[in-house]
Amino acid sequence: MTEEQISASSEQYGAGSIQVLEGLEAVRKRPAMYIGDVGAKGLHHLVYEVVDNSIDEALAGYCDKIEVTINEDNSITVFDNGRGIPVDMHEKEGRSALEVVMTVLHAGGKFDKGSYKVSGGLHGVGVSCVNALSSFMRVEVSRDKKQYVQEYSCGHPQFEVKMVGDTEAQGTKVTFLPDSSIFIDTVYRYDVLANRLRELAFLNAKITLTITDKREKDEDGNYRTETFFSEEGLKEFVAYIDESREDLIENVIHISTEKNGTPVEIAMIYNTSYNENVHSYVNNINTIEGGTHLTGFRRGLTRTLKKYAEDNKLLEKLEKQKIEISGDDFREGLTAVISIKVAEPQFEGQTKTKLGNSDVMGSVEMAVSEALGNYLEENPKDARTIVDKVVLAATARHAARKARELVQRKSPLSGGGLPGKLADCSSKDPDKCELFLVEGDSAGGTAKQGRSREFQAILPLRGKILNVEKAMPHKVLENDEIKNIYTALGVTIGTEEDSKALNMTKLRYKKIVIMTDADVDGAHIATLLMTFFFRHMKEVIEQGYLYIATPPLYLMKKGKTEEYCWNEQQRQAFIDKYGNGSESGITIQRYKGLGEMNENQLWETTMNPARRTLRQVTIDNAASADHVFSMLMGDDVAPRRQFIEQNATYATIDA
Repeated sequence: MTEEQISASSEQYGAGSIQVLEGLEAVRKRPAMYIGDVGAKGLHHLVYEVVDNSIDEALAGYCDKIEVTINEDNSITVFDNGRGIPVDMHEKEGRSALEVVMTVLHAGGKFDKGSYKVSGGLHGVGVSCVNALSSFMRVEVSRDKKQYVQEYSCGHPQFEVKMVGDTEAQGTKVTFLPDSSIFIDTVYRYDVLANRLRELAFLNAKITLTITDKREKDEDGNYRTETFFSEEGLKEFVAYIDESREDLIENVIHISTEKNGTPVEIAMIYNTSYNENVHSYVNNINTIEGGTHLTGFRRGLTRTLKKYAEDNKLLEKLEKQKIEISGDDFREGLTAVISIKVAEPQFEGQTKTKLGNSDVMGSVEMAVSEALGNYLEENPKDARTIVDKVVLAATARHAARKARELVQRKSPLSGGGLPGKLADCSSKDPDKCELFLVEGDSAGGTAKQGRSREFQAILPLRGKILNVEKAMPHKVLENDEIKNIYTALGVTIGTEEDSKALNMTKLRYKKIVIMTDADVDGAHIATLLMTFFFRHMKEVIEQGYLYIATPPLYLMKKGKTEEYCWNEQQRQAFIDKYGNGSESGITIQRYKGLGEMNENQLWETTMNPARRTLRQVTIDNAASADHVFSMLMGDDVAPRRQFIEQNATYATIDA
């Protein structure tokens, strides 16, 4: 490039080259920056942002009823009986306060410290962001015995705020339709929204939250609807999560206090399982990466329990065996929910859900130490039972260490070899490599022949793997199939901070695909594997590396025409199209197992990246997932039966 060309290009890149995005245009241009993504997660986040405004009204003491409706066209209506968004003239903006709230980013009562002491909302972008990403929005405000309305399109007001009549009601109703030109997915999932509303009901006691789905009716002509209300909040939340587990102590230990200006609420109980299930929240946001509040909780718990055990000489058995106790031992079989309210939370971490406020750690640790110390002194029987569980956990951990060291030694990246049954790929780039966990040697053999050897590895699994929900940690690590999974993936267990944490720095594949038969047994094996990953390799799910393959159910043929069908609707559509509604002359091959397909068929339908459909396993709601896994894979039959009965209407049963 000549000096002349450089000079010309420099002149072209001037003030005129800088694009200034006015108002909400920035949100429409880069929606993922504001709501995470433009898939299902971002779609549902729109609802959470609007509901958060209503929750803020409730936290301020002005609202006790929130109603969410999924309308026939997949639009959403959120109503609350709060004060109603102000409609009077905004002095600085020269227009109605309602219009300012709905169209100006970061405008709203939560930024005025006098209006709300604390508020929810992950990024504080609020309802104006939802407005920008909706092709249509209508807001109805009832306050001061008058009703006001304004409508918008892609964030732009369609008319000025107008008063449309008198009313005795009070509150705000927001209806919006997500913009299909922005969102990849525009269909709302009832269960995702219901789980979030249930969670909010537990986190905010004495608020009634209702969800109604107007897209479908039952046999009696009624819409699907649920109402969530919690009298005791976190105490009931913990009981709900632990519904299918056997309690170790009768009482839920409940802490509700304020330390250094930070409201702290914690509910915890011990059960007979071997898992730690701690769910933490800041201003109703699930902090899946933890943070200073979780660190404070763990420190307070460990310090207080250890001091009680030492003062009462309950650790002598371990001392004789020269077994040192660790923080993990105090949390085995623990289910807890931590909820704190912070006026100005500082979030960090990969997903901006890790609390960074340093002062919160001391506040939570102090709250736990005081309240738990008092509980242990006042309830010596429970205290003894908890410490006995801790001693057993330490003994089992000691036994598990040998099993863990065996897994570590066999890791390919620490000197050992790969599992004998693993057919590895030639590429060594984890970003390109895929590992298929395949049910049985027969299907494994077909998959090995049909795969792309460059980037696809196959690990056949013999039968149903161990149900880790009911197994002690060392039994999990002694299981051959599970050992093979650890070794094939190249991961190790334990970090300096947490001896149970997964170390994924040497992960060999960043796409792990569960590939099982499309029948009931295959679904059970897939559930066992998902339970294993959720309990012992949650980081794999959280980072988006776990998938489920979707093999077809049928191969349909009529003459020279053939099509694969993945469900009954596609099967019937083929019959209607090529058989005029009759199966006469149509050959239907039902695939009961992956091994029934030849290698070319398996590649084309299930493994070829250009044609396959993989379902990514995500955790929309950790507490809800915890509850479901313990219920589906635990010992208690009654909740499992109830779950199946409740969901039978909405599930397809494979005969």
